Amino acid sequence: MHPEILRDLVAQHGRELREQAHSERLARTASRAARALRRRGRPDRADEFAVPAIPDYVDGSFRPAGDQAGDQADDRVPAAHHAA
Repeated sequence: MHPEILRDLVAQHGRELREQAHSERLARTASRAARALRRRGRPDRADEFAVPAIPDYVDGSFRPAGDQAGDQADDRVPAAHHAA
């Protein structure tokens, strides 16, 4: 085999082994962190997902807490009047 091709194959194999070792190290670190959280008595917070607040209207405003969706359907001002 040509020495240049052999050198490229060896370099590629080395890169693949380093990438695999790096991903395995990340997986071990993540599992150790999760195990440490469980041992401290805390629930595993890695599975929690916080949903951000999504505005009810196009202009970014929110519906008052006590109102139902159907109650204000006729009272709404179109978003074009709020936009600057």
